[in-house]
Amino acid sequence: MAVGFHITATILMLAFAIVYASDPSPLQDFCVAVPDADASVFVNGKICKDPKLVKPEDFFFPGLNNPRSTSNPLGSNVTLLNVDQIPGLNTLGISLARLDFAPYGLNPPHTHPRATEILVVLEGTLLVGFVTSNPPMNMKNRLFTKVLNPGDVFVFPEGLIHFQFNNGQTNAVAFAGLSSQNPGVITIAKAVFGSDPPISPDVLTKVFQTDKNVIKYLQSQFWWDNNFP
Repeated sequence: MAVGFHITATILMLAFAIVYASDPSPLQDFCVAVPDADASVFVNGKICKDPKLVKPEDFFFPGLNNPRSTSNPLGSNVTLLNVDQIPGLNTLGISLARLDFAPYGLNPPHTHPRATEILVVLEGTLLVGFVTSNPPMNMKNRLFTKVLNPGDVFVFPEGLIHFQFNNGQTNAVAFAGLSSQNPGVITIAKAVFGSDPPISPDVLTKVFQTDKNVIKYLQSQFWWDNNFP
C-alpha cells in the first residue's frame, strides 16, 4: 500500500514538473506585453496591456525577408523575434528567428535554456548538430549532426548545445521556430571566457587541463555576439 502511494506521488510530481517546464498557457485571447520600462512590478513573463489599447502593430514585424549583415568575425547574423520585438507573443509560447550566413559563417555552439528549436534551410547548405547532455545510457555526450540543403528541417532539443555552420561557398539563409516567447541564448565560448566578472583562471585551467596563460589569452579576447533584434 505504502509503495503504491509513493509511486503515485512520484508520477504526480513528474507530471506537474512537465506542466511547469514550459511557458504559461494563455487564459485569454491575447496578453500583449507592456514594455519593461513601463512596468511597475516584475513577473515571470510580461504584464498585459489593457485589451482596449491593443492594436494590430502589437502582432506585427516588417521586413524579415531582407538579408541581414554578416560582416562580423563569425560571419553570421541571428535576427530573433521574441516577445521584446513582437509584444503580442506574450503568453503564446513561441518565437521566430532568421539566420543569415556568409560562406563559412558560423552560429557558434550555444543553448536555448527555455526552448526547443526547429530549423528549416531556405538557401545554401548548413552543417548542423547538437550534443546530448552528460552521458545518459552510456551515450557519452553523443553528437547528432547532418548537412542540410534547401527545404531540409532539423530539430534541436531544449537546452542542448547545438550549432549551425555554412560549409558552402555561397550565402545561406534559414528560419527557426522556438517553443518559448523568450527562449534565451547562452553562447558557450562567450559565457565561459567572456563572463563579467571573469571566471577564475584557476577554475578554467583545471577544467580544460591547459596552461593558465592559454586561459588568460582566451579571456582577453572580445567574444562577438551575432544575435540581433
